[in-house]
Amino acid sequence: MVEDEVDQGRFQVSRHVFSDPELFELELTHIFEGTWIFIGLESQIPNPHDFVTLHMGRRPVLLMRNGDGRIAAFYNTCRHRGAVLAPDQQGNKRVHVCRYHAWAYDSTGRNVNVANEQHGQLPPCFAQQDRDLVPIARIGSYRGFIFGSLNPDVPPLQEHLGQACKFLDLVADQSPQGVEYVPGNVTYTYEGNWKLQVENGLDFYHFASTHASYMDVMQHRTKAGTAEPGRTYEPDGVQECAGSWGLGNGHAMMYAIRKQGRVHIRPLASDPSAMQEIRSRVSEDDARWMLRQRNLTIFPNLQIVDISAQQLRTWRPLAPGRTEMVSHCLAPVGEGDAARALRIRNYEDFFNPTGLGASDDNLMYEFVQAGYEASGAGPLLGYLRGLGPPLVEADPHAHELGLVPETWAWGPVSFGDETCFHGVYRQWLQLLQRGEQRRAAAGTSEVPA
Repeated sequence: MVEDEVDQGRFQVSRHVFSDPELFELELTHIFEGTWIFIGLESQIPNPHDFVTLHMGRRPVLLMRNGDGRIAAFYNTCRHRGAVLAPDQQGNKRVHVCRYHAWAYDSTGRNVNVANEQHGQLPPCFAQQDRDLVPIARIGSYRGFIFGSLNPDVPPLQEHLGQACKFLDLVADQSPQGVEYVPGNVTYTYEGNWKLQVENGLDFYHFASTHASYMDVMQHRTKAGTAEPGRTYEPDGVQECAGSWGLGNGHAMMYAIRKQGRVHIRPLASDPSAMQEIRSRVSEDDARWMLRQRNLTIFPNLQIVDISAQQLRTWRPLAPGRTEMVSHCLAPVGEGDAARALRIRNYEDFFNPTGLGASDDNLMYEFVQAGYEASGAGPLLGYLRGLGPPLVEADPHAHELGLVPETWAWGPVSFGDETCFHGVYRQWLQLLQRGEQRRAAAGTSEVPA
């Protein structure tokens, strides 16, 4: 499925990786239900008894803060007959009551009432049975970003995140209070494999062709005077460039340094007092990187796109050729009104199916998924950009953040590196192989239903 021979200029991924039903079941079991995945922000549930609901792979999950402020996550299913306990997307409840038979659970997950228990003619052992909600295997938080795992056999969260922590820091440090979602979200599906979204978030190569109409609109606005002039956020002598870093464990980051700032003014930079406050807390290099274009992917289900606005998007595989996306506008807590308004306008302009950019991407995913059916058309050659001789001996910017990336590539803005995909597929393959080895050792070859 993956031919990894980069020393010979070869890295290929089979078309079947995107369409095989049996492989898809293994992905759900060993990746989305077998490793750490992003499940929410602490700022989503700031108050005692706040909750949100989500899915981890196929499993419904209830994430909530109890009366003492502790955050926990449970399988969102009543212990009686299995009905979803909390069908709402979010809210605040001291007690969740199952709609089916009225069993009740408090915000710690404890079963606090069994309806008509005294008339149920229940066996004596019922009083000793555990009736509380079942917690997921692992939950952890880094800088307000909450991750969970249904598999207890995972490394500590910060070890799993590794060098990706630095880029979560660059998001969280944009306010002393951290980050929050702008109210509202967009949920939609596209008819393609989930890994197409992973690839696209690391793919600068597609921008000029896929988003040509968006670039035409921006040029028209500039000529018509309806767009504000671009601004530079870089000191003299910094070269325009693009690069990517493989951060380990399937995580990766694509960046671009564009001195002209020619598309949009950054909301963060539009508020001088906010930038002054930031520079009082972080290094000058960190402050400069907050204003550079960054697309962070944390494998397997999180991307944060920090350009003219911040988008946080997650995805859930529904079928080999169908994926559910959830998209939020991410913002610093306490942001000024003018900067927040600019952030929302920029976000609406490009992101989500109603924007000028994301709709192009969704169409391309469906074109690609349909093209994968041409199984006799030869191998895919889409993972080779960047495998040739590099322009420089080392990335000139990694040292600014104290990074030692596993892989890197650097070039002009038109470069469009593809080596950042390699670590994604190495992690993908490792998780599947490790999961199958453990299952074989346990004496079963069946995929859990």
